[in-house]
Amino acid sequence: MRTTHFGFEQIPARDKARRVAGVFNSVAPKYDVMNDLMSFGVHRLWKQYALLLTGARKGQRVLDVAAGTGDLAARLAQHVGPTGEVWLCDINGCMLGQGRDRLTDRGIIGNVRYVQADAENLPFPDDYFDRVTIAFGLRNVTDQLGALASMHRVLKPGGLLVVLEFSKPRPWLKPLYDLYSFKVLPLMGRLVAGDADSYRYLAESIRMHPDQAALREMMQRAGFERCDYYGLSADICALHRGYKL
Repeated sequence: MRTTHFGFEQIPARDKARRVAGVFNSVAPKYDVMNDLMSFGVHRLWKQYALLLTGARKGQRVLDVAAGTGDLAARLAQHVGPTGEVWLCDINGCMLGQGRDRLTDRGIIGNVRYVQADAENLPFPDDYFDRVTIAFGLRNVTDQLGALASMHRVLKPGGLLVVLEFSKPRPWLKPLYDLYSFKVLPLMGRLVAGDADSYRYLAESIRMHPDQAALREMMQRAGFERCDYYGLSADICALHRGYKL
């Protein structure tokens, strides 16, 4: 039986999507509030940097995988303009619903589309998108290499993938980062979102995610070229880029 990690727990691979869905069904209503609290608002700067590095332009078609509540997609929609398209894709219906509501409330409706789908099996034609983004979602995917290959398939030749994800912080920061992640974060989750366990999983999932160099190698195995990465905030977060040539 093939197994995978759910946080620090080893589980049958077939069960991970269901377990992850339970986490995000629970945290969806307070997801944005918790993101601001957990990162002290810095996640907004990380996403702005990711947006700049996509180089998204007017008229382009962009796919935001694991789009969640639509933070990055809203910014992308402004960049591609009324002649472009941004597709929000998420496997979790609760998160996707939160994103649709948020963007609709902000009047972002004309150039955005929504699809509930698995990152490992994207329901789009080959060579369809100019850009693909995924922010803080790859570590929750069961088959990360399969998801990267799926994103590679739907990109046009010359297209760019941007991956924004938590990574391995610099050694001097690790003790403080671990203390915050495993003591403060679950407590915050219990007080604000009423769910300590889900935020404990999120902290554990970060530790199980490949480091910067390993993720770059995985992208190369999926077919991406000219792959590079940038560490952000003492490498707490990393932004990876890769092209389909």
